[in-house]
Amino acid sequence: MPEVRNIVVLTGAGISAESGLATFRAEDGLWEGHRVEEVATPAGFAADPGLVHAFYDARRARLGEVVPNAAHEALARLDATWPGELLIVTQNVDDLHERAGAKRLVHMHGKLLRGWCLACDGRFGWAAPMGEEAVCPACDAAGAVRPDIVWFGEMPYEMERIETALRSCDLFVSIGTSGAVYPAAGYVQTAKYCGARTVEINLAPSLGSVMFDEVRIGRAGVEVPRLVGELLAPL
Repeated sequence: MPEVRNIVVLTGAGISAESGLATFRAEDGLWEGHRVEEVATPAGFAADPGLVHAFYDARRARLGEVVPNAAHEALARLDATWPGELLIVTQNVDDLHERAGAKRLVHMHGKLLRGWCLACDGRFGWAAPMGEEAVCPACDAAGAVRPDIVWFGEMPYEMERIETALRSCDLFVSIGTSGAVYPAAGYVQTAKYCGARTVEINLAPSLGSVMFDEVRIGRAGVEVPRLVGELLAPL
């Protein structure tokens, strides 16, 4: 692989699926049996907050039953060792990257273990069930707390930081993503346009596979440690 100094890694649902977390959206477009509009939009939350809270409370409870896999651990090892710039951008709302030890990390779609108070705009850790009557620990408002997750129609987090990293990276790696959800689906184009080498790791080619210089088909738990090994070998 050509000389690499700065790296951006994008991870999607496929990396967490190997830990036992089901991807939200099934082949029929439903999220755990619900339409996206019902459980992943501000309008859906306004229409039926009880349903939305129940959906995310179940996902939050499931996190305690799974652990990071070899792919998460390999990226954490890269994070701890890589001397150049590194940014892991995840579309996932779980905490498996953190539990593996990754620190140079952005959750562009928010975090399942965090709440957002619509009354005071405070954000805070939240590991328990939330429910409709959750009380904000910052302002004591009841019934104004929602999961701090970016829903469809909302702006992903830290876009400027991500864009800056993409424009200065030498290597862009996409792991376990469908290539169907923007803006993340366009990151390969930005990195490639700015001169980066681009690598995809997936169980099957994504919708954007044609944009990548190299596509490695296989399980993230196998292919990610292999790639990290290649990157760290000269160090």
